[in-house]
Amino acid sequence: MTVTIPVIETDRLVLRAPALADHAPLCAYFQDPRSHWNGGPLDAVAVGRALMATVGQWHLRGFGLWFLETRDTQAFAGFAGIFMPFDWPEPELGYAVTAAHEGTGLAAEAVTAARQAAATHFGLTRLASYISPENTRSQAFARRLGASLETVTTLRGAQTQIWRHPEVAP
Repeated sequence: MTVTIPVIETDRLVLRAPALADHAPLCAYFQDPRSHWNGGPLDAVAVGRALMATVGQWHLRGFGLWFLETRDTQAFAGFAGIFMPFDWPEPELGYAVTAAHEGTGLAAEAVTAARQAAATHFGLTRLASYISPENTRSQAFARRLGASLETVTTLRGAQTQIWRHPEVAP
């Protein structure tokens, strides 16, 4: 199956397909202790596996995570989009920005664009984000984006909050 990954442009970002050149900036992200909310820290080999899995999800599911690139400098800024491993109960709206881009509003810009693209391109109109009860910053961010706490569940042996985003028209 051939999959065309749509390119999404915002005022300051390009949401694009993952590329091999993203390995080094992903390694830097996954060495940051903040990456533990996304499964890190990871070594270079594990980051390589994650990069390949990200591309593979696009081909197996037809949707996935976009990598974020700033329009002005083409710098890697993080990722946003739809994440759905085999053991997830439904597609998740996932996101992260690098430390250098935190606090700039790029995360909200990326997630808003990814949420709209998920509805427009894939018919995913009411997504959830799975957030650790300890990740109060991500909870506050989800709330700012209009999401609300729906329930608490167990995911991969850990308590996880399900935050439901508002419905988006395709």
